[in-house]
Amino acid sequence: MIKVASYNMHKGIGTDRQCNPERIVEVLREIDADVIALQEADRRFGTRAGVIPRHLLDEHSDWKPVGVARRAASMGWHGNALLVRKSAEILSCEAIHLPALEPRGAVSAELAVADTRLCVVGMHLDLSGLWRRRQAAAILHHVAQRADECPTVMMGDLNEWNGALGCLRDFGRDFAVAETGPSFHARHPVARLDRIMVSAGLRVVDCGVHASAAARRASDHLPIWARLATG
Repeated sequence: MIKVASYNMHKGIGTDRQCNPERIVEVLREIDADVIALQEADRRFGTRAGVIPRHLLDEHSDWKPVGVARRAASMGWHGNALLVRKSAEILSCEAIHLPALEPRGAVSAELAVADTRLCVVGMHLDLSGLWRRRQAAAILHHVAQRADECPTVMMGDLNEWNGALGCLRDFGRDFAVAETGPSFHARHPVARLDRIMVSAGLRVVDCGVHASAAARRASDHLPIWARLATG
């Protein structure tokens, strides 16, 4: 069984408007997932440096970043990053270019985690419903182009309020959506903007929203998680 999680970390800026990467790492340790998709993991301007200093991960966590960054100081691609256990093997990884009016992207990796081969896609989709559907189509096309059938989990901040329409309907044709629950806003979660979706070959055993006291302070989104079984 593999535990995955998705977290829009809001560039480390919490509900108290303080930037505190240490709190993000504390929340990640509470979740203790094998694979984590982060959104807004890099600063938006300048060198787009990663918000979490590398030494925090090296010295105070069990994760390493997947090498999807295209800038030396970044952790991710347009803020999308993937973390995996230090014991996991990263077989391949790449950035996914998405059609967009504003900078948007997705990232993917093929991993060997706890003797399980798994493909992972992390994403942060547009505020516009029309562009979200175009981006969903690009991601689904990317997944479909793989030469072999790898069990796939896709997760991230979809910015989709309606679970029956838009990009979620598009994703739902081939992927099962985990019923994690509302994750936004962290102080009073009412919207299911963050999602975890799995392909055939994966089964959601358990899932939820991580709503600890630390998580309610660390970002405007709460993290979501799911335990997955193969077969």
